[in-house]
Amino acid sequence: MSSPAPHAPEPPDSADAAPGDASLRIDIERGHPTAEDIAAVIAVVSDAYATEAAGALADDGARQSAWQVSARALRRPLRRDVGWGVFGG
Repeated sequence: MSSPAPHAPEPPDSADAAPGDASLRIDIERGHPTAEDIAAVIAVVSDAYATEAAGALADDGARQSAWQVSARALRRPLRRDVGWGVFGG
């Protein structure tokens, strides 16, 4: 793996982070982006992630059990007036 660029800031120590605070580390591999460039990238990626995460939620609706899915409707009653055809003696 390549080492981080010399101008990249060091990540904060885990002791400095607040509990439950998600941290993000960005390594700049080449070029010299401005703070506005980095902020724009973070905004676009964050919005794309939020959009994808919102669309990936499962429905909270009641699901059918396997018994309900595989259950067939009741059959029609037998017609007693129809004989066995050639076998109806």
